[in-house]
Amino acid sequence: MEAPRLAHTMSSPTSPCEEVIKNLSLEAIQLCDRDGNKSQDSGIAEMEELPVPHNIKISNITCDSFKISWDMDSKSKDRITHYFIDLNKKENKNSNKFKHKDVPTKLVAKAVPLPMTVRGHWFLSPRTEYTVAVQTASKQVDGDYVVSEWSEIIEFCTADYSKVHLTQLLEKAEVIAGRMLKLSVFYRNQHKEYFDYIREHHGNAMQPSVKDNSGSHGSPISGKLEGIFFSCNTEFNTGKPPQDSPYGRYRYEIAAEKLFNPNTNLYFGDFYCMYTAYHYVILVIAPVGSPGDEFCKQRLPQLNIKDNKFLTCAEEDGVLVYHHAQDVILEVIYTDPVDLSLGTVAEITGHQLMSLSTANAKKDPSCKTCNISVGR
Repeated sequence: MEAPRLAHTMSSPTSPCEEVIKNLSLEAIQLCDRDGNKSQDSGIAEMEELPVPHNIKISNITCDSFKISWDMDSKSKDRITHYFIDLNKKENKNSNKFKHKDVPTKLVAKAVPLPMTVRGHWFLSPRTEYTVAVQTASKQVDGDYVVSEWSEIIEFCTADYSKVHLTQLLEKAEVIAGRMLKLSVFYRNQHKEYFDYIREHHGNAMQPSVKDNSGSHGSPISGKLEGIFFSCNTEFNTGKPPQDSPYGRYRYEIAAEKLFNPNTNLYFGDFYCMYTAYHYVILVIAPVGSPGDEFCKQRLPQLNIKDNKFLTCAEEDGVLVYHHAQDVILEVIYTDPVDLSLGTVAEITGHQLMSLSTANAKKDPSCKTCNISVGR
């Protein structure tokens, strides 16, 4: 039987009081610091007889939950009524060390059979390193607690978004995708030096590289999937790629059917914005059976290439016809090398708009359009 949810003991900027009250299924108390220092009004006294948790194990880690268990000496074990859990984001050495003393990080749960599930999107974020320590406690008739010493401190990292979470993002993206417009090419903008380097050092073939950390914090493709970024959006009035670019004045164009066809699979990768009115959707195109295809099949929702809200490839009168969503900016990752000879490189006539770059861009965690109800 799954243990009850844990709840924050006080409100904090990332755990609104209303949310705590709504989800509260455990007693909330004021807790001591991990080092054993206790405020005069905390109502907590130390009692060495209570067993100290040791050999702590963390398992079943997801992006917003984990299971925790530990061993205890049998002495006074029957007196334990509660567990105190101190959960903290692992400090970055360069981060701001200031921590408001009125915002505790302690969680309290009634003593339940172990392992116990710690769950709650208001305090757990995906792909984030945490430290955790545990005390046992005994509630007295007057409401005060006696507590054990703190356990050792354990470190762990939460997981990426699962397919379930990405499907929630996918459904949100579908709502705003808008009408479909025709396209004929994929394109990639870079500086002239990039294409010169590809010709000289990579035998004329653009090579996949690891995706940066732009987009959703829990995205399973960030820092892991290897691919080549392409764009496919067109101008509404011309049906052609825009002349402006944030990534360089030279553009590689390739016919859509060279990258996207019935021998490729299409996956939804992410949906995000960067504190702007427009939104980005990341799609992944992978040749069937390729390493990129196997990576995506395990982690990402697969789309029907003929029928989806973002990018389609369908045969009409014996010819492949392509459409893209009008109201989102599509970023397409192709997972295999691409030879420059399959397309053309030319200088664009527009401006280089660096403000539109998405390199390592941070997602707006407050946007209701592109966030889901798990840790950001």
